Order: sequence, then structure tokens, then C-alpha cells
Amino acid sequence: MVCLTATSQHLIFGNPKASVEVGVTFGPSFFLGDLGGNKGIGTRFLKDLNLQLTKLMKGGFVTVNPNEWIGFRLGAQYTYVEGRDEIIKNSGGQELTRKQRNLDFRSKVWEAYAAIEFSPTAYAMRNTENESRLRPYFFAGVGAFHFNPQGSLADAEGNIRWYDLRPLRTEGQGMSEYPDRKQYKLTQINIPMGGGIKYFLSPKVNIGLEIAYRKSFTDYIDDVSTKYIDPKYFDKYLTPENALVAKEIYNKIGVTYFRGTWGYPGDKRGTETNADAYFTVGFKIGVRIGHEFEGPERWRERRQTKCPVRF
Repeated sequence: MVCLTATSQHLIFGNPKASVEVGVTFGPSFFLGDLGGNKGIGTRFLKDLNLQLTKLMKGGFVTVNPNEWIGFRLGAQYTYVEGRDEIIKNSGGQELTRKQRNLDFRSKVWEAYAAIEFSPTAYAMRNTENESRLRPYFFAGVGAFHFNPQGSLADAEGNIRWYDLRPLRTEGQGMSEYPDRKQYKLTQINIPMGGGIKYFLSPKVNIGLEIAYRKSFTDYIDDVSTKYIDPKYFDKYLTPENALVAKEIYNKIGVTYFRGTWGYPGDKRGTETNADAYFTVGFKIGVRIGHEFEGPERWRERRQTKCPVRF
């Protein structure tokens, strides 16, 4: 009896356990910033999440897996974020001033990132012949994203027009009268992090669900961060046309509410201590190239068909 062992070409540096996974991801995205929210004091994260402003995220990824428990991922995604004070439900409490602020914004967001992916269960079974079809994992990395906030104004007939907010310097960015307020960049660094779970439908195809949070280092994704400025400076730094728009769009308290005793220069417009963020819930489909996932059935088949020690 003659027994021969066949080996295929290995995709990555001759490593028989290495593989490359390519795939797509899509799902809802949610913005967490100064605008919008729910009743009470505005806070961080889920408490002030507005589900009615849920948007669609879509993207793709490539993951290099040197083995079953670690991966190095490159990804790119596109989504859309939005915030509106008018949707806040007023209960007569501490949310009233945010609703009276009456600001809004929208922005497209493009991002690209690199991350390390770690599967604890695959790591725990790395020295065994068992490989589960179900794989939880965690990931973290670094990325870059591009945004461009726009705000709206309505004319006398109710027609809505959107304007790019950064050129309007709504909080005095780049003005010598406000030296601590630098003009923000539309392309910024972020830190993507999160976790998910994969299920292998076959040795080559898996589906998954992933929650990904993006920590940013800017409070201007929604163009709202600190205090109201004196509107007279718009005339100094902007063209007459842009100054007119800026005066209307930076402070819209009087549109639906009387201004009362706030909304004047030096009054609070946003919370500068909390940077903006966004997160997504992604449904993923991945296809592996290279080493194939081997479930329990594959291991049993291999043991049954292996060459005997003696003949």
C-alpha cells in the first residue's frame, strides 16, 4: 500500500493555516453628538440616541488571517449622519433649552481603517483538533474619516435649503476674537472598536453581526461645540452673502421659540467636553481564500482516511 500526502500552494508565506477573507458589510448607523436627544439633561451614548434618525452604512473589508484566532483587517465604509433638535420631546424639563436651540445638521461620512481582530474561543482551541462554526471576536484599530456638516434654513414658503457650515465659522472658528477656537479639519482620525460573532455556513463562507463604535477627536461633526459668538464678527470675516446666512443659521432660537433670556453671545451652544461619535450595527458576509475552516465533520473524515502506521 502506498500513501501520498497532497499539499496545496499556501497563499501567505507558506503558512498552511493562513487565509484571506474578503467581504461586504451593511446595516444601521447612529450619530452621538450635541444635537437631538431625549428628555432630561443631555448625556453621552445611548440615552440620547434618536432611532428615527437611523441611517444606512455600507462597505467592504479584507482580512488577512495568519491563523484561526487573529486577523489583520483593512476596511472602508460610507454612511450618513444627522441630528435635529426639533425632534426632542419636550416634557417641560431640562431638555427644553436644547429643543429651543432648534439647530440641525446632516453629513455624509466616508471612512477607511485598519484593525486587529481577535477570537478568544479560537485561541482557546488553538492546540486542539476542534474548530467551532460559531466564532465571537473583538477588534480595535485606527482609521480616518471625512465629513462635511450642513445646516438648513427655510424660506417664507417653507422651502428648505442646506448650507455647508464650516465656511460660515458659526462658533468663531479662526477669528482672532476667539483665539481658542481653531478651524476644524474635515478629515480626522478616529478609533474604531467593537465586537461581533461569525457563523461559518461552509468552509469558505461565513456570515456575521458586528457592533462598531468610532471614537473621534473632534466635537464638530455636527458643527456644534461651545458658546454663541457675537454675530457682528460674521461681517468682518465673511462675504456679505455668507455673513447673512451665518447670522440666520448659527442661532435659530427665535424661529419657533421666543429667545427669552438665553442664546446671546457667551451663552452655551454645545458641550465641548464631549467629542462626537457614531456607531454601526453591521451585517457581514465573508468569503475565505486559502486555508479552509475545518469543522468537526472534516476532522473525523481526516482521521478515518489517514495512512495507517503499519501495513
